[in-house]
Amino acid sequence: MLTGPYDDLVAHLVRSTPLSAGEAARVVAEVMGYFAESVPDFVRRRHGELKRRGLRNEQIFELLTAELAGRRFRPPELSARQIRRMIYG
Repeated sequence: MLTGPYDDLVAHLVRSTPLSAGEAARVVAEVMGYFAESVPDFVRRRHGELKRRGLRNEQIFELLTAELAGRRFRPPELSARQIRRMIYG
């Protein structure tokens, strides 16, 4: 028996995929956690990931701007300076 706020989504995933209820609930929790990440946390995390891939800050800032625009609830547009301040303080 499901007892969470996203029971309808979990039930939909169980009906439409080979996932069990427990697996679907974990997937939903993971996705919700991903989208609950604050803008500064997202920027810092993605900057580190992209830096480890060898990208330069100029490239990273462009990618971050594009990625932020595609988030479920779009945050305000950030300048390169605002992104830099989130990363380096």
